[in-house]
Amino acid sequence: MELHNIEKLIEKYFDATTTVAEEETLRTYFSGDEIAPHLEQHAPLFNYFKKAKEERFTKQVPLKPRKNYLKWVSVAAIAVFMVGLYFYQPTSVPETLADEYTPEEIESAKEALALLAMNFNKGTEQLNHLEEFEKTTNKFLTKNN
Repeated sequence: MELHNIEKLIEKYFDATTTVAEEETLRTYFSGDEIAPHLEQHAPLFNYFKKAKEERFTKQVPLKPRKNYLKWVSVAAIAVFMVGLYFYQPTSVPETLADEYTPEEIESAKEALALLAMNFNKGTEQLNHLEEFEKTTNKFLTKNN
């Protein structure tokens, strides 16, 4: 095999433009004993591919999931549920607002709601003016058509 052809094939290989047959030629060349000294640096690469191709996975692959995992998850879920039930302390629901809030808090809330209602009514008054404007505009537009 000509050394010049091997150098061209190596350049093509690193440019990713070689064919399968050309790569096989490179593997054959680098698996031999007569490798040019300046090309010896590439020999481990091609020898690795040859060895990797022969490797096989020999361990058994489990096809079913392990049942123990599901058992332990269910046991843990039950344990968490039982701890939650043990520490659960129901609170009594207040029957009226006076049971839950002080009279000052209730008066403060009433004042806030009255202020909100007053401002809300101001906004609705503006909508009445808008409705009047719309009626007048519609009358004017229908007279012109």
